[in-house]
Amino acid sequence: MSIPVLLSWSGGKDSAWALHVMRGDARCEVVGLLTTITDGYERVAMHGIRRDVLHAQAAAAGLPLIEARLPRDADNARYEACFAAALEEARARWPELRHIAFGDLYLADVRAYRETLCARLDWQPVFPIWGAQGDTPALARQMIDAGLRATLCCIDTQQLDSEFAGRAFDADLLADLPAAVDCCGERGEFHTCVHAGSMFRAPLRLRRGETVLRDGRFAFVDLLLDD
Repeated sequence: MSIPVLLSWSGGKDSAWALHVMRGDARCEVVGLLTTITDGYERVAMHGIRRDVLHAQAAAAGLPLIEARLPRDADNARYEACFAAALEEARARWPELRHIAFGDLYLADVRAYRETLCARLDWQPVFPIWGAQGDTPALARQMIDAGLRATLCCIDTQQLDSEFAGRAFDADLLADLPAAVDCCGERGEFHTCVHAGSMFRAPLRLRRGETVLRDGRFAFVDLLLDD
């Protein structure tokens, strides 16, 4: 029998690729998505993806979505409390659920933090796409070649020029990225919003809105559903 798994879903390419990989693994079954939403902004934390786009992604993936509601300017303790509450909601819905998957690639400190937090909350973390350090260019090409389509929705302008905001995650982007920038943005250089791929029943139609700079550092592109 396959093991039920909850997937931590950012709306970006790595969590989408993790879903793709797990759906090809008969040992597990993704039963739902969990996403952290910032109250007031009504957007995915860090990525800035609108809540309605997030729910359109979940519908396209054919999976229910659980929201971890995070207050503005919350500290890490508050984040962990919101995360724990969302996990409790998930387990109430699926009592047999014990595993949660993350789309992390190679940052050992991030993985160690998740493992410690999950152990404290009586959950088992899973890292289905772990191990890409040193070869993220190959992983990025694999995603693109498989039909994953995404847009760069957030740029850390201290690591990458804001002109990259709104660009497609494609072969041209990989060719243009500075050598110091990870091709998958694993160190936070950029975040993406996925709108098509094997993990979706049908592609999302998005249009680009304005780009705003927040905290004097992060350039966010507003992506809207195109009705």
